[in-house]
Amino acid sequence: MSDVLEQLAATLRERRGADPETSYVASLHQKGLNKILEKVGEEATEVILAAKDAQTGGDRAELVGEVADLWFHSMVMLSHLDVDISEVTECLRARFGSSGIEEKARRGKPATGQT
Repeated sequence: MSDVLEQLAATLRERRGADPETSYVASLHQKGLNKILEKVGEEATEVILAAKDAQTGGDRAELVGEVADLWFHSMVMLSHLDVDISEVTECLRARFGSSGIEEKARRGKPATGQT
């Protein structure tokens, strides 16, 4: 796992129980899962819009920043649900060496949209 993701995961663990008045992460946890999911959805939409803009010559840095926001809020969600980021990275690691089409078939999902 990337050092940055490890550092972020550790920071999220520390801040989960912090004072919601001084910690954005703690305030999200205090507001609950629905608020965290709302933020994940908002960030996902912003990624989509930034990607569309980037495709037509828009600011690449904006896309990168929006993806960072999405990853951050996704990691807050995982933290809220007590899912360690290593579980996600291990899932990704296990998928190496297999076709995306084959992997989706094993899970019983259609492989549309795979590259």
